[in-house]
Amino acid sequence: MAQKPSIPKGTRDFGPQEMACRNYIFNTIRQVYALYGFQQIETPAMENLGTLMGKYGEEGDKLLFKILNSGDFLKGVGSEDIQKGATGHLAAQLCEKGLRYDLTVPFARYVVQHREELTLPFRRYQIQPVWRADRPQKGRYREFYQCDADVVGSDSLLNEVELMQIVDTVFQRFGIRICIKINNRKILSGIAEMIGAADKIVDITVAIDKLDKIGLENVNAELLENGLSEAQVEKLQPIIKLSGTNAEKIATMRQVLKDSETGLKGIEEVEYVLSKLSSLNSQLELDLTLARGLNYYTGCIFEVKALDVQIGSITGGGRYDNLTGIFGMPGISGVGISFGADRIYDVLNQLNLYPEEVTTATQLLFVNFGETETNYCLPIAGKARKAGIRTEIYPDSVKMKKQMQYANARNIPFVAIAGESEIAEGKIMLKNMLSGEQKLVTPEELISEILM
Repeated sequence: MAQKPSIPKGTRDFGPQEMACRNYIFNTIRQVYALYGFQQIETPAMENLGTLMGKYGEEGDKLLFKILNSGDFLKGVGSEDIQKGATGHLAAQLCEKGLRYDLTVPFARYVVQHREELTLPFRRYQIQPVWRADRPQKGRYREFYQCDADVVGSDSLLNEVELMQIVDTVFQRFGIRICIKINNRKILSGIAEMIGAADKIVDITVAIDKLDKIGLENVNAELLENGLSEAQVEKLQPIIKLSGTNAEKIATMRQVLKDSETGLKGIEEVEYVLSKLSSLNSQLELDLTLARGLNYYTGCIFEVKALDVQIGSITGGGRYDNLTGIFGMPGISGVGISFGADRIYDVLNQLNLYPEEVTTATQLLFVNFGETETNYCLPIAGKARKAGIRTEIYPDSVKMKKQMQYANARNIPFVAIAGESEIAEGKIMLKNMLSGEQKLVTPEELISEILM
């Protein structure tokens, strides 16, 4: 017996019902992006490795899926290289391309490559899959979709405000209660200065960004391993554990960072954004442990948590001032957010928040009794579709019991039956599959009944 086929760990198949739910997610996000004037672009699934490497930090580089060169990919590689097992060196020789890790770096490449065609500020959104060579676990996949929106070519903090309004609107439409966490990389830089570890800012942010996952004790251990002294780690503790209202945290940090120009600038930026979002429906929390491990963030950073489901962040983003500079175009600031569509899908499933019309593919099924009856039903089915009713005609003239079983299995709410007597009267027998009620109706009445 042939072995049953499988798919790689960390990837998933999606059937028709699941795709209906996923398209609801994509369409909702797409509609809200459009409300704020964002335009859609797409970039290739694979990028040149030179575009991707060095943009996500050392840990991010390890998670890049690299693509072997086509043809004789071992050409030019010596046996000594293979025996030494120098994976990084070998990868550079064997692989010129890689699957994109996120949509932000490819977007920065796009902006630089197409600069002459763009009007700044440029507001783009992008809904495409990304790939990470991560260890699969609940809520963490190797292939998943991101739904990004970015504004480049503007330093205004109003962009941050509008992006948070987008987040609030999207999750209101989904019915998911959320907490939006905000911090600023300048505050984190100020903290690093304050404890005398300005050169360790990357190590500090990468470590404290894992606080929710590995706990305070392990974060402290990682900081010590990365070269911070016990005294420096001790100075961090009151900041990591800081509680209170947003205003209280800001007041405390303004005092703590009074000698750091960079830190105070970060506090001003966070305070401005928070002040403009006072009418937000979602919870908004200044979280000084939020670091967003990616190295390219330079200003305000955001992360969104679902309040009623235990899962990782479902949206994140922030300000990046230097990303396009990596590709030879300095001075263009950007800020963006990314909705994690796969995690949102899991949250909506767990909370059963999909609208009924999303999970109902076909609304009306015409029973097939034979050629004469089908010829009668075809134009009526056409009118139903023109009215926006998702309609099928059962393709085969088989026993009515089998056709009804099909309707039940597909959760089709209405079945239309036309036999000799119905055709003679120019009518249709419409059965409500939920209530069991049957009505003899005209084609016009059939449409009205379903659209009620």
